[in-house]
Parts: sequence; structure tokens; C-alpha cells
Amino acid sequence: MLSDITFGQFYPTTSFVHKLDPRSKIILLIAYIVAVFIADNFWGLLAAFLFLCVAIAFSKVPVSAVIRSLKAIIFLALFTFILNILFYAPKEGDTVLFWRISKEGIITATFFASRLLLLVAGSSILTLTTTPVNITDGIESLLKPLTYIKVPVHVLALVMSIALRFIPTLADETDRIIRAQKARGADFESGNILSRVKAFIPVLIPLLISAFRRADELGNAMDARCYTDGKTRTKYKKLSFTARDLVSVILMAALITGIVFLNIYDPILF
Repeated sequence: MLSDITFGQFYPTTSFVHKLDPRSKIILLIAYIVAVFIADNFWGLLAAFLFLCVAIAFSKVPVSAVIRSLKAIIFLALFTFILNILFYAPKEGDTVLFWRISKEGIITATFFASRLLLLVAGSSILTLTTTPVNITDGIESLLKPLTYIKVPVHVLALVMSIALRFIPTLADETDRIIRAQKARGADFESGNILSRVKAFIPVLIPLLISAFRRADELGNAMDARCYTDGKTRTKYKKLSFTARDLVSVILMAALITGIVFLNIYDPILF
């Protein structure tokens, strides 16, 4: 299961989305999240889903990689779905199917679960098409105005970059430790939930040791390369906006406008 985690992993290829400026992709992701949240009907979510499909097609990222990114939140989406069904208060005129469960409650639960899946899938496009270094440069460039109020923007961006880079690394390390424990007779699948949680305790100790060791090695590598934070640092690659970025921003603006229009003129779906 841990091998299916794609968040923080970069899929190397040449595509329209890969060539976008990282600052544009970060802004587009924020705008996409806003678009998904302002959608208050299924037509709006459908528009966001179609936009996501177009983005996946232009990114040349395998659909399976995006689907794998959703596996980590399937339980959360299912929990959200069940919670909304049970706590939805039926209104007058609603179709009650059983106890407090109504047709309108199921529709509402499906809406919120779909919104969550769209948010995660959209976020995975950013990490699959942008290297951690470019994400760092984009975040640092966008937050550069904060340097005038003495905010350590470069340090914050560096921490984010390292965190993104370590997600797949620690996932692979956890998977390796679990396989090693299974080879020694450890059982992670049988018993109740409490037993399974206790079975993972022997995994956490070597994982923490490995994480601290990798952090120490990273610190030594940065010291060996005389890394220092300061205003005089330069960039190997200069970020620049192109016509691709302008087209992408226009398409995102069209998506948000379309969702607002669908919110006002809500066609009857159910």
C-alpha cells in the first residue's frame, strides 16, 4: 500500500503542463481548490472533473499514477461519506429511506466525498509534474514580498522542499522495514485494530532511526557544499512566464466563471 503513494514523486516526461512555470502551477492549484470549494452542485464538480481530465491529458501523466494518489485517502473519503449520511438532518419533503438516512443525505454525502477526491487528485498533478526543487523556487518567488517584513522565505521554501522529497523516501523505507519484519514472522494483518496498531510499534523505532540518520546525512552534505542562507544566493534556472502560462490562467478563469454560472443557474440533476 505504501508503494502506491505518489504524493511528492515526480513523473519525468515532456508535456505542456511540465513546461509551465512552477509559480503558475502553484497559483493554478490554489485557484482549482477555490473552484472546487465554491461549487455547490454536481454540475460544478463535473466541470472541475472535466478540467482535471484535460490537465491529466496535457500532462502525459498515467491515469494510474493519479488513481494511486487517491488510495491513501479512500478511507477518509469513505468516513466522510458515512458521517454525512448519518448526521444529515432530513428536512420536510425529503425522501427518508431508513431511520435518518434519506435520499438527499446520500446525495450530500456523495457531493462532499467527490469534492475531497477532486482536491487530492488536483494536488497530485502539481507534484507529479513539478520537481521538488522547482516547487521550492516557485514558493520562494511567490512569497518574496514577505522578505521585506523579515520573514525567512528561503528557509521556509527549503523546509517544504525537503518535506516533499522525504515523503516517498520514508514511504519506501517503511515498506522495506515491513517486508523485513514479515520475513521474521511478524503479522500485521490478523487480529483486531488494536492488535494491528501494536504490531506496527516495532516498525516505528527503526523508521525513526532511519529518518534521523537521513536528516543527519543531509545536514552533513549541505555543510560539505558550504550551504548558507542569505540574500546573495543565485539561481541556476531563472523562472519566467510564457504564453503557456497565460493560456492556463485563462482556462482556469473560464472554469471558475463557469462554476459561478452553474451555481446561479443550477440545472435540475436529481
